[in-house]
Amino acid sequence: MNEKTTSKYLLNLEKHFATDHPVLMKAAKAFHDLDQIEYDLGLIEMDETTACKISWWPIVSLIGGNSTAKSRFLNNYLGAENVLSGIQASSHKFTVLLQGSQSSPSILPGTALDVDPRFPFYQISRKIEQQQNGEGNRINSYLELKTLNSDYLKGKLFIDSPNINEASNNPVISLLLKHTIEHSDLVFIFTDTFDSTSPLIDELVATISLYQDSNKFVYLIDAPAGPLNPTRNNDMISSWQRRLSESGLNTGQFIIVPNQEHGIGAPNRLDYAEIDLRLNNVAHDRSYRVLHSLEKSIREIESVIMPEVKKAIVLWKERVNMSSLLVLGFIATLVIFAEIQVGILDFLIDPIIGPLILLIVLAIIIPLHLIISKLQAKLISSRLHARQKELHLMENLANLYEKNLTFVHMLLPLTEPVVWNKKTKARLSQLSDKTKELVQSLNDNFSSYNEPSFKTRPDSADFEDYSQGITIPRT
Repeated sequence: MNEKTTSKYLLNLEKHFATDHPVLMKAAKAFHDLDQIEYDLGLIEMDETTACKISWWPIVSLIGGNSTAKSRFLNNYLGAENVLSGIQASSHKFTVLLQGSQSSPSILPGTALDVDPRFPFYQISRKIEQQQNGEGNRINSYLELKTLNSDYLKGKLFIDSPNINEASNNPVISLLLKHTIEHSDLVFIFTDTFDSTSPLIDELVATISLYQDSNKFVYLIDAPAGPLNPTRNNDMISSWQRRLSESGLNTGQFIIVPNQEHGIGAPNRLDYAEIDLRLNNVAHDRSYRVLHSLEKSIREIESVIMPEVKKAIVLWKERVNMSSLLVLGFIATLVIFAEIQVGILDFLIDPIIGPLILLIVLAIIIPLHLIISKLQAKLISSRLHARQKELHLMENLANLYEKNLTFVHMLLPLTEPVVWNKKTKARLSQLSDKTKELVQSLNDNFSSYNEPSFKTRPDSADFEDYSQGITIPRT
């Protein structure tokens, strides 16, 4: 067993979280343990890591409709100095907003997101290409990265999605919208999104329904002009709760955003107190998401990867056996014709010639069986490569399958992957237990659990009545 070197990506993560987040630092080490297992199985290469399946940034996404509510909120919340940054009222791209040190904003193409494992759209072009042929090369038409000098972006990423009602009925937009929601820790949805109907909005509602129990959704209501009061606020929230519940959206927090339609001045930060509270907690949501991804990756080895490889091995065996039987049937037919024509049965039962004929037949059948096995294996490997893309897996299923192309596995009816044994399963189980311990450690940061101290019954002839503070003789 070769020791896998820790990837540079994981080393940077461990260094980043070493001082202020020990749980995530341990999570990075756990990902390396998972990498070692997958490397031993042949699923990843020496320089790859399963930790790049997700972004380790806290991610906040914003979804809005045709109105300017979302763009006004971004400009007001991030600071008045960013008004000239070019954040548009309507955009056809998914824009990732990142804090920058420069005073002026910078706009980078979508390829900057596609090739960097730190961002949530890492290698998204592959999914886009699979969704719609030829569109993977047009990644810059769908994504961009924008840096802004705003303290409110510090330590997190904002994803500004295209306005839903203006987005064309494009399968790529639908794919990116689902991907954004899935990978976000917090999703702000402006209620103007639901002011009209379209197939994309129907897909959005269906996607929200899948994740609405995750406490990641906050519905932002753009306040109308005029003074607000608690009664009016409650009426607006109740109205939207009823309206969304008709679409099956029954969970999520509702917050009223102050309307600053006429000019943008320094906003009153008290108006954003509820939003600030949710954003302050987004880093904790990120930590749980990372640990959930680790646990999911561990489970997928046994629940997704191994079943796919096992099915491939079974299919391979069936095809090889069928082909070998056809060859044997052809040989048997030749033997029958030979018996009819010249009578070779006497040679077959001869104590000397018979075994020699059998050896000759085996010398032909075994190499043919091996050749057929290798030819069928190439076809199965191609199927596994296609299946890997369908499942959006980074693990190389074909490489794990090809470990079974040994002489013994070709001849014997073995369908269990050669490296899938008790030792590997035990290592995965131990890693799963370690992940659960990390979740408990994360929980301990917010609360403490102390087991109650129970006094045991005295062994003496007397015992204490603790409620009265007296000693009662034992009868």
